[in-house]
Amino acid sequence: MSGDGNETPPVPDEPQTSRIGADEWVATHAGRTQLGRFARELQRLPPLGFYLGFGVVAALLPALTSNGYIVRVGFDTLIYMLLALGLNVAVGYAGLLDLGYVAFFGFAAYGYAMLASPKFGLHWSALAVVPLVVVATAILGLLVALPSRRLVGDYLAIVTLFFGQLFVAVYTNGERISFLGFTRPYDLTGGPNGIVNVDPWHLFGQSIQSLQGYYYLALIVFMIALIAMYLVDRSRTGRAWRSLREDSLAAELMGIPVNRLKLVAFVVGAAVAGIAGTVFVALNTATFATDFDVPTLIVVYSMLILGGAGSLGGVIIGALVVNISLEVLRTPDHATWVFYTLLAFGLVLRMRPWQRLAAVIGGTIAFGFVVHAIVSAISSSAVAGQAVVGGFLGSGLGSWVVLPSDPKQIGNMMFVVLILAVLGLTLLHGWQRDLALVPTLYLAAFVWENRLVVEPSITRLILIGVILIVLMNARPQGLLGTAKVEIV
Repeated sequence: MSGDGNETPPVPDEPQTSRIGADEWVATHAGRTQLGRFARELQRLPPLGFYLGFGVVAALLPALTSNGYIVRVGFDTLIYMLLALGLNVAVGYAGLLDLGYVAFFGFAAYGYAMLASPKFGLHWSALAVVPLVVVATAILGLLVALPSRRLVGDYLAIVTLFFGQLFVAVYTNGERISFLGFTRPYDLTGGPNGIVNVDPWHLFGQSIQSLQGYYYLALIVFMIALIAMYLVDRSRTGRAWRSLREDSLAAELMGIPVNRLKLVAFVVGAAVAGIAGTVFVALNTATFATDFDVPTLIVVYSMLILGGAGSLGGVIIGALVVNISLEVLRTPDHATWVFYTLLAFGLVLRMRPWQRLAAVIGGTIAFGFVVHAIVSAISSSAVAGQAVVGGFLGSGLGSWVVLPSDPKQIGNMMFVVLILAVLGLTLLHGWQRDLALVPTLYLAAFVWENRLVVEPSITRLILIGVILIVLMNARPQGLLGTAKVEIV
């Protein structure tokens, strides 16, 4: 305190200045949600420390288990991480909606298979094949980007989607390819049968043969690519990419070479997909065009969206959550537990006060028992089915959910009704929504037990979609993404 009575304000703990490129209200609002607080605590970790910590934990997996299935799931997750990392360059950094990205993955897999298999009698070493295939894939990315460098949004998505489907069509029918019909047909890709008996990686006179060896190979490749992307993200190119994603017109007015940056983003993303393709096909010892179609693209995009586009940590989190969830959902027993857990978690997360939550849950349970009693009194065959899951949960579901002996037709009909009911809930408010939520929840359980759980290949994707919808409502930017304010 000075002598003239004027008080010197205390020095704040941190500067109270606005952050350039960030909206303060959006940032504080995101932090007030439960997912926002979780993401904020996770982002407080030093990035390099988080990445290296993940690498150390992942390296311990083969040492902690001898289960080949678990190690294979870990390998597939690392391949997905590599794919999501490359896609993050084009989508997360440069803001380019590339829907043909998986074709680069397939191009590299086929390129390695052609040069390291009995297909053409070539058995080149991985030290020669891998750099050649990665460079060729990067050049392919450049060729795709050249005619589309001036396209944005939906137009770019359509062009790249056409490229992806063209790849699948050509490689699926590649057993009879001729030059404009003037030459005799040649078998280049094996057609639907693909290319088999692909050679493993040969490095410095050693051949990688085991699953554990390819797991560590995928981990090393991913960590190198991750650190490289971290350094690029902090460079001038990374900052220019992010400015391009936010507003390409403003970036161009500031003198940033927008078209060149788009080309570089495509090339880098394609190169990362290329290295992933060589590792993938070497372990599988075979490649087929159907492995690189739209379902794979959807899964990779799901990982990027869930983790947060533009976030390297989000690539890791997104791939772990999505791929492990897909594997868990392969088993109907596990899938049932996941379904009801997600249902309960969603209710607990969204419904307040607690009395309202208790009323909805209690009303749903009572509604189910009443419906089951009425239907069983009318027709015994209508409740003659059995729940897929066993134990006390299966026993409880058997006396609560109506399980017909032939549920396929009624299950399909009720699935359509469930979609309409969910859409109707969005039009209701207050006690009307709570009242309608009771039969809707029971209808969801009915459809799950009688239709969805018996087809895990479709149900897995549906549940992943549900998880993404819930997350996008709670945190649109993903778990570790950055919130933005868009002009309306």
